[in-house]
Amino acid sequence: MQSIEALFSDYSAFHQTAGNKLFHRFGIPMIMLGLIGMLARVHLGSVDAAMILIALSEIYYLAVEWRLGLGMLLISIAFYFLGLAIPMWANVALFVLGWIFQFIGHKVYEHKNPAFFRNFVHLLVGPLWILNGFIPVVKR
Repeated sequence: MQSIEALFSDYSAFHQTAGNKLFHRFGIPMIMLGLIGMLARVHLGSVDAAMILIALSEIYYLAVEWRLGLGMLLISIAFYFLGLAIPMWANVALFVLGWIFQFIGHKVYEHKNPAFFRNFVHLLVGPLWILNGFIPVVKR
């Protein structure tokens, strides 16, 4: 498993411009909230799909950087309850709008494809990278 520094270095190479970074600061949380809110409505016995996604993501997050992993757990729990509180259509809209923000950032500002086109792990790294921008734990 790559270190968090190596993951952030690779991810940062696709996120150099201020415009792209700004669109990601809004888009990634919108995607997370929308996705968690949608998956919270998919019941799988005594749990739902959002709980499974959060649990599996947390295993990865805690393994690569436990402090950011704990922060991401708190955010994910908050997004879980917020996502349940807002209507399904709003979750869908947040999810779609968040992805539009991502692609605007890459197409208009960065002129590079998103990092996850090359490495799907970056779908998990992006939220940590955004969180680290607000609560710096790892030097980028």
